[in-house]
Amino acid sequence: MAKMLTTVTLIAALAVTAGCSKKPPKELPPPPPSSQGDMGPPPPPSQVGSAIVPGSAADFLDKVGSDKVYFATDSYELDGPSQATLDKQAGWLNQYPSVKITIEGHCDERGTREYNLALGDRRANSVKNYLAGKGISTARITTISYGKERPAALGSDEEAWAQNRRAVTVVLN
Repeated sequence: MAKMLTTVTLIAALAVTAGCSKKPPKELPPPPPSSQGDMGPPPPPSQVGSAIVPGSAADFLDKVGSDKVYFATDSYELDGPSQATLDKQAGWLNQYPSVKITIEGHCDERGTREYNLALGDRRANSVKNYLAGKGISTARITTISYGKERPAALGSDEEAWAQNRRAVTVVLN
């Protein structure tokens, strides 16, 4: 009985490994050219892959320069540089009235989870209200608060905290 069990086990193992063997392709690709002279002159670089589509997220970053505004500790007030960034964002958004955005509110690691979620929400809504004041329809803007859950910079110092106290404008394509 033991001999029969061993034989069945070996046959099963061989069947499994035979089914896993790699089969050669039916047709091999052509070998690479041996030198540059065989190919002729190189083709011109393609502009298709590098072109920025107007109204896209890449176009937003290219034209506006920044998708982020920063806040002081425990604040949701927009300072002068933040307002200047949002003015550029509003100009771009007015150019593309069908584009929708999400404003993400973020906080640094200090404070409770609940406090930071509430502060992130106030930051996102502060940006939304500013953009609405610049003529952007609130129907195009959604907000979300991530609190301290998605830090941009890791660390427990003022430099990291300053980078994490932010609102991010995300263009939805």
